[in-house]
Amino acid sequence: MRVLVLGGYGFIGAEIVRALLRDGHEVLGLGRSAATGERLLPDVRWIAADMARLDTPEKWAPYLSGVDAVVNAAGALQDGPRDRLSAIHQMSIVACRDAMQKAGVRRFVQISAVGASLSSSTNFMSSKAHGDAAIKASTLDWVILRPGLVIGRGAFGGTQLLRMIAAIPCVEALAFPEARVQTVAMDDVVDAVRRAVAGALPARSVFDLVEEAPRSLREIVRAFRRWLGASGPTVEVDVPAWLVRPVSWAADFAGVLGWRSPLRSTAMRVLSENIIGDPAPYRRAAGRSLKSLDETLRDMPATMQERVFARASLALPVMIATLGSFWIASGVIGLLEVDRAATHLGALGEGAAKALVISASLLDIAVGAGIFWRPTARRACLASLIISAVYLAAGSITEPQLWLDPFGVLVKVFPAVALAGATALILEER
Repeated sequence: MRVLVLGGYGFIGAEIVRALLRDGHEVLGLGRSAATGERLLPDVRWIAADMARLDTPEKWAPYLSGVDAVVNAAGALQDGPRDRLSAIHQMSIVACRDAMQKAGVRRFVQISAVGASLSSSTNFMSSKAHGDAAIKASTLDWVILRPGLVIGRGAFGGTQLLRMIAAIPCVEALAFPEARVQTVAMDDVVDAVRRAVAGALPARSVFDLVEEAPRSLREIVRAFRRWLGASGPTVEVDVPAWLVRPVSWAADFAGVLGWRSPLRSTAMRVLSENIIGDPAPYRRAAGRSLKSLDETLRDMPATMQERVFARASLALPVMIATLGSFWIASGVIGLLEVDRAATHLGALGEGAAKALVISASLLDIAVGAGIFWRPTARRACLASLIISAVYLAAGSITEPQLWLDPFGVLVKVFPAVALAGATALILEER
């Protein structure tokens, strides 16, 4: 079969693509960046398209030629500069549905979410439900799969947050520690998609993909601690709800800057309302229960890579905040002390020296702002390395004695260089 996978290089989509390829299907992947898809999954033909812009059947038609089935693994947690939930989860799905019906493409597999309801308190859940309703109203042979908290070898969103919390040494800080959650192994989600594509699940059915019994968030974090090989916490801190709000607001602001933090308000709201589904319908259809969390973690033992990733994810926000603030502060101080800074460039003449100080200060501020803006963060980090090298060279020429300054004026540039280099290496969207 020729299968079109929407969101094909995402957290779930990439695993679906790999499984369908192993099954012998011809797979087409659709994502915002064909270059990213080709880098991660080179055996797939990629279509570069933003689903939010595919809002009419005519726009979908070229991508459905010769396609036998569509799997929708695309989605976003919260509205932001790159994400419009109503467009991605609803309008594009309606348009895709209509285009499929017109083109005669019958099979549609929708990856939704446990708890999706038209009356949900979050736009994420309600927009997912609107997309589900649009599919249910079609004449297609559809299957809607609603996973719980997906646990896989990769990590994104909630699963990344779990690893971050589990990596905190000695302290366990949890909001909503008694929230009830049902997890599902990535392998089980992928297997359900494979069955749906092959027609092994009854058409026009909705299945919650969850383990048999829910457990508390505290139990899940403890399980991840054991998985990472970390010792149990010596201090337990239950974060009160009133403190969650400002943290979520800060994460939402970071979202405006392009950072998809797992601490955004939607994630916190969904978690506080529990992540629970009914495993019975899928158990009957598949003839087996899905893996428990303990079985999931047992089947994917953690290595040094998982431990390093968890610690790096925990450190990255601090690194970004420190590095961005450092460059902005450097630029602001330069603007406030133009005359004083210009004295170190006396050989250029007063006017030229002041102009150079002002230009360099504005450049520093621009680099700091670039680090805080997610789309340019890596390039800004790399730019900071170049600018630091230029500053060191210029300082060595104009004021070589600064190398012996007791306050380490030039020597202290090297930790900032190392931090910028490490941050650039860690930054990775997929």
